[in-house]
Amino acid sequence: MQPWVVATGLIFIYLLITIVLGIVANRRLSVDLEDFLLYGRKAGFVVLYLTVVATYHSAFAFLGSGGFFYTHGIGFWDAGAWTVLVGAITYVLGTRIWALGKRFKYITPADMLADFYESEAVRVVVAIVSVLFTILYIQVQAQGLGYILSVASGDRIPFKVGTLILMVVAAAYLMAGGLRAVYWTDVVQAVWMYVAIWAGALVLAYKLFGGPLQLWRRVAAERPDLLSLPGPQGYFTPGMWFGLMIVLSFGIVFQPHIMIRYNTAASARTIKWLGATTPLFLMTLYIPAALVGLGGAIAMPNIANPDRIFPELLFTYAPAWLTGIILAGATAAAMSTLDSILHANMTVLTRDVYQRYVAPDASQGHYILVGRAIVLGLLVVGYILSVTTFQFLVTVVALSGAGALQLMPAILGVCFPTRRLLTKAGVLAGIGTGLVTLYLTIVVAPHPLGLHGGVWSVSANFIVTFIVSRFTRPPSPETVRRIHGELERFVYGEDATVAVAGRV
Repeated sequence: MQPWVVATGLIFIYLLITIVLGIVANRRLSVDLEDFLLYGRKAGFVVLYLTVVATYHSAFAFLGSGGFFYTHGIGFWDAGAWTVLVGAITYVLGTRIWALGKRFKYITPADMLADFYESEAVRVVVAIVSVLFTILYIQVQAQGLGYILSVASGDRIPFKVGTLILMVVAAAYLMAGGLRAVYWTDVVQAVWMYVAIWAGALVLAYKLFGGPLQLWRRVAAERPDLLSLPGPQGYFTPGMWFGLMIVLSFGIVFQPHIMIRYNTAASARTIKWLGATTPLFLMTLYIPAALVGLGGAIAMPNIANPDRIFPELLFTYAPAWLTGIILAGATAAAMSTLDSILHANMTVLTRDVYQRYVAPDASQGHYILVGRAIVLGLLVVGYILSVTTFQFLVTVVALSGAGALQLMPAILGVCFPTRRLLTKAGVLAGIGTGLVTLYLTIVVAPHPLGLHGGVWSVSANFIVTFIVSRFTRPPSPETVRRIHGELERFVYGEDATVAVAGRV
């Protein structure tokens, strides 16, 4: 049997497994919007942990990070400090978001922000930002899926066809089983991708160089620029390193597919364990990614698209059966994030737009049906973006994170009670300023003074938010007592309500 048949066949076997899980999840699904969108708010630690780490590590980790190591060297490890920040943010901020979601039945970030700032304009703007920038993430996953199936088949399945097949499968099991299907498939995908990337990297390291240490020595001798900072092309300056760390931590956490996951947890303890352990998975996955990228720079120095270095190396040097298993793991990595983002955007559009403004009194079954129709629309948009726009995967992820980062002042203003309250006018002005600054510092004049555009944009956002908030009306005392009082009771106990009353 030809190698491409074996590799492609194993990928399709994996796809069949996900479809079966989606069908089983559909049989467990009740006609309830919270069950369809939030897994009934009963996700335990193991399931939540595996779905969150699977969502973080996607085509970005399996393909994009290898391509970045290939092009820019080990500076990407320094930016990997974002993985530690993610754990801390989850532990501190995630528990507060969970507490408010549990108490006030929030589903989306816009639910929480619109309630606190008493503004439907805030709801609409947050929903637009959430969907707009996570659509870029759909592009990343879709492109990764197209690369994988195209390489596995020896280009017999064209990039566009492979992208469409795999996107349809992810959308199908999401539509069938809602978030339950996403969580169940993510459990399989997280384990599969972790084992696969380590197995693939080690096999290639021994096959090509005799082991990881020998690989490192070859890179040091032949491409020392990959082992230094700021690295080839001078990319990893301190400003870019700091910017990527902020964008890939806070920026990813504030995307709806992560914030919605906090609301699905069964308890605050689950969120705390999630924050304490998530960095272990996230950090250790970049070790094999570095072996692939750095080793690939020696073994295949002139590859046209660095993001394809991992599958190209596998198909050239690894046995067909192993290549198929590993590329199925790469498929799992991309699909575990694609399904989560499709679900998050479906949730935002169904909850924050359709249910709020189009049909507020429809039945639960009606909203579920609309959500499924929205998934189909997102599938079309994501596919068009993926086959007409080509960028480095890590670059697109950073832009997506920088866009979601503009919600940071508004979210912190809700989750951390202070004497100086932010206002709806301040939040809206800050988001608008941040988005304009993001365009200027990433598209028009990229990264002024060597500082990532995401940092410039969120800094401008904070400044404008604080200034405008000083001169505009804050949320009502009743809302502040209700929401900040709940937070302080959660954090400090029942007596904390006295502190809130004193501030308002």
